[in-house]
Amino acid sequence: MGYARFGSRLARDVVEISQDVKCLDSGGFWAVVVTFEGDVTCVRFGQVVDLPVSDLQPTGEPLWQVPDWAPLTGPWSTSLDEAAYRSGVTQIRDRIAAGEVYQACLCRIMSHPLADDADLSSLETLVAQANPAPHAGRICVPEAGLDLLSASPEAFLIRHAGRIESRPIKGTATTLSAMLVKDYAENVMIADLVRNDLSAVCRPGTVSVDALCAPEEHPGLTHLVTTVSGELRNGVGWSEIMSATFPPGSVSGAPKSSALRVIADLESVPRGPYCGAIGWVDADANEAELAVGIRTFWADRDASGERTLRFGTGGAITWGSDPAQEWAETELKAARLIGLASGRLEP
Repeated sequence: MGYARFGSRLARDVVEISQDVKCLDSGGFWAVVVTFEGDVTCVRFGQVVDLPVSDLQPTGEPLWQVPDWAPLTGPWSTSLDEAAYRSGVTQIRDRIAAGEVYQACLCRIMSHPLADDADLSSLETLVAQANPAPHAGRICVPEAGLDLLSASPEAFLIRHAGRIESRPIKGTATTLSAMLVKDYAENVMIADLVRNDLSAVCRPGTVSVDALCAPEEHPGLTHLVTTVSGELRNGVGWSEIMSATFPPGSVSGAPKSSALRVIADLESVPRGPYCGAIGWVDADANEAELAVGIRTFWADRDASGERTLRFGTGGAITWGSDPAQEWAETELKAARLIGLASGRLEP
């Protein structure tokens, strides 16, 4: 039985699956997953109910218990090891020096074997307790190939009727006082990029930066968050919005086109849902909340058919980046959620 959960909103009864983002203009409530590479999966549900956040049973019937999560005690593999990641940082700095790019995000995908009967709903319970997130989501639609759990703190696109807003995160540290000059520089560059992206679909003169480098606390981390908003032009649909803004600037770089070339050269595997867009669109109410797919687990099968749990981590590289510090930041961003999945961190 496929379902999706976003906060207290639970969607059930799959009635349509589409790979065309234009479907989001046609009415209904949709769960949306767009991979970083641009593959779209939209699932329309026939029923949406409101449940307390503490109620994590997807059936909505009298209490339905999922089994306890079995910790993943083995080692996690990574698409880029420390040496490869640090080399990538150095190469990006060289490209910045050559004038090719100002900032590029370098990411790696961690993975661990997953039993066929392991249920991410069990892990969802742990994550909800120990790492609550403002844009958390769980989408389990086997017929669409979707089985993911996101604890994203970052809003990619929030829509209320004719108004659209993006809240890019750039700058991460354990505390606000630990932020570096480069963290603020990262944020300001991406704020300008997002402002430019939204200008392509918004009425002239309506795009504004409502907050710049505002500190935001999350479990174990502090982020710098900027808010950019604007009024959509009449007749603009989701196809135009996604074409103008995707992939999110905060997880690609600036200029975006140059950063994407750097990412393609240096990253060894596709990012998949990580750094893509995950969330919901209520086409009837003309509202939406799409998160950037960071702090996200997803289950799939590897080339041999073995079920695998994946998790992405990374960071923005600028001229001021230090390779060792950038590797440490990827470890910091992954530590809490990987610790929960591995049984090293109690909820």
